[in-house]
Parts: sequence; structure tokens; C-alpha cells
Amino acid sequence: MRCPFCKIDNDRVIDSRAGEDGFVIRRRRECLNCKRRYTTYERIEEFSIKVVKRDTDEREPFSREKLRRGIAKACWKRPIKDDQIDALITGIEHDVYSRFEREVDAEILGELVMERLYDLDKVAYVRFASVYRRFEDVLDFIDELRPMLKQEGKLAKNKKSDQ
Repeated sequence: MRCPFCKIDNDRVIDSRAGEDGFVIRRRRECLNCKRRYTTYERIEEFSIKVVKRDTDEREPFSREKLRRGIAKACWKRPIKDDQIDALITGIEHDVYSRFEREVDAEILGELVMERLYDLDKVAYVRFASVYRRFEDVLDFIDELRPMLKQEGKLAKNKKSDQ
């Protein structure tokens, strides 16, 4: 590993820890040349799952970064921390690698994202759904919101009866 400061390939590992998800190893390193410390993250890459695109049946490698970009757009200007987005992506990635061997349909991947966004933030969920499900007009938004509004209405009625 080259030191990011002096660019010399001479370091020692001070500490190693497995990430919470089991897919990442965090290593704390010290450069033996300049004595500065830095952290590296190693991701296990056992096999590659292909995502089968909806319209074209093309296959492309599963990309954590592409998933992050889509989710980040949906969460833009929402009170959602980067750690929450990382946890959401890690959960989706874990689901994909544990449930599928070689390929996953983009439709299934999108549904996994929407399930997790629904629990995280309803606005981000609707934003993602509007792109993923290709909303064409306001009625599409209303159709997507109707079940959520019914659920929220039930919650509001339950709160009133509790008082």
C-alpha cells in the first residue's frame, strides 16, 4: 500500500477490524518513511453479480457506487446522514449477494431500494419511486402516495384514541 502522503510503499498495519457488515476490513496503517497514519478499507470481492437491465436485457456488473448515486439523489436535501445511506446500501448489497448467485433483475434491485427507503424517509422513497417507476404525471404520484396516506391516517386515528 502506498502512503497517500509521501507515496512510498513501506508501511505497517497498526490495527485491523472487520466491518459491521462483514464485507469490509478496516486497517489503520503507519508509513515507515514519513511516520504518518492513515486508514484503508478492503472490500471482499469474491464474485461479481450482474444486473439485468429492464428494457434491454443487457447485463452490467452490480455497482455499489451507481446504487449510491441513485439513493443520494433521492435523499438530496433530506435530513439523512451519509452513515444512514451507507447502512442502507450495505443492507441492499448484503441482500443481493446472499439471495442471488450470478444475476439480479434491475426490477428486484429497485424494489429492494424502495423497501429500505420507505422505512428511512418517505420523501426520499417517493422521489426514488418517481424515477424508478417512471411517473408520467401527477396521478402517478397520487397512486403511489395513496397507501402511505391511508397508513398515516390510521396512525393519526390511533394517536387520537390513545389520548
